[in-house]
Amino acid sequence: MPVDWPVARDLMTPQPITLAPDAPLSRAIGLMRSRRIHEIPVLRGSRVAGMITFESIARRSNLPFSTKVEHLLVLPPLLTPTTPYPEIAEQLLAAGLRAAPVMGKRGELVGVVSRTDLVRVFPDLGIAPRARVEEVASPPGVLVRENETCGRLFAQIRLLEEHPLPVVDRKGRLVGAVGVADLGRVLWRPITSGKRDAQRKDRTNAYSVEVGTIMHSPPVTVDAGTSPDDAARRMTHERVSSVFVVEDGRPTGVVAQGDLLGLAVGQATVPGRAVGDVYVQVHGLRGSGSPEILSEIDRVLARGLRRISRHARPLLLTLNVTPQGTHRSDDAQVQARLNTDRGSFYASRSGWNFFAGIADLMDELEVQTRRARELRSPRGRTSRRAVPAEGDLSVDPELDARIRTATRGRE
Repeated sequence: MPVDWPVARDLMTPQPITLAPDAPLSRAIGLMRSRRIHEIPVLRGSRVAGMITFESIARRSNLPFSTKVEHLLVLPPLLTPTTPYPEIAEQLLAAGLRAAPVMGKRGELVGVVSRTDLVRVFPDLGIAPRARVEEVASPPGVLVRENETCGRLFAQIRLLEEHPLPVVDRKGRLVGAVGVADLGRVLWRPITSGKRDAQRKDRTNAYSVEVGTIMHSPPVTVDAGTSPDDAARRMTHERVSSVFVVEDGRPTGVVAQGDLLGLAVGQATVPGRAVGDVYVQVHGLRGSGSPEILSEIDRVLARGLRRISRHARPLLLTLNVTPQGTHRSDDAQVQARLNTDRGSFYASRSGWNFFAGIADLMDELEVQTRRARELRSPRGRTSRRAVPAEGDLSVDPELDARIRTATRGRE
């Protein structure tokens, strides 16, 4: 692992585009489209009042374009020029943002650092030299048919926030991808009259537009076996935030910027985090704004991680929640990826009892890590799924699995 991490001043974009609090949404949307950005700092004087994001606008798509951006502000983490790479990555993932402002000594805005900036230098850091994209990829999410209408996409807005959804043909072959920005092209068409009724009618018509007419094609892909470094280089070259992993023309996973940054967070010592802390990401969780739900998830995960720590040192746990129905909020499929110093492990559960499914996942991951440890013993052999760590393994059985949960789509 690298010793000298780059800091925000080496990564940020200086003199970024900004908006005043009374700027209309139409101005924010226009800048995001023309500059291909998803977040814009909003300044009150020289101070950052918050950020306006593409996703926050998409969620409130019925608002008139004359609405002031100050009504949709998101509070970002405030970084300094000396904030190191792993801490920037953790702050962005925890906040669910693609970019954050960098503040000077007097609280003035000096730049903006984004996930794209971090991914650009990812291959130079040597974070995962022996990993493959299959070990860091998330499930591709909901498969969208090219002849489906955009109405279905509005129900998947939380998944779209994390990465574009794969668009497939009748045979299940990947033909394109559709993200929030693609949806925005039909959601916010130019309107000359400026009348609210005209805007509402235009947005209603967006529901009937076929996905195949707005998707970007061809999709950016990588083959199974590609290294995360090469996936990062491809993202940078193609100016995209994710790439699909394909086998025989079909999507088997997606590697988003957040997946790569999670490696940095999971394998680095971030200032202010204890050695025993485990970084946890939860994607696609319905009702993620409920403190009770998050507290219960933390409790179940912490208990499971303590047991797992007897066999391996957990570094990063990623949960991907895919709703299976529209009538029950807890009817979902949950897929887990656990990165440890012994390698990566995977598990999946589905059913109506959401918390029981997570508990079963943690039990299965414990079984896998225990087997990996036993196979690595002098009488056994190395597990094929777990890459052994170099040197002696000494795991504190009382590892404090305090969880930092980055829940996507939180209101």
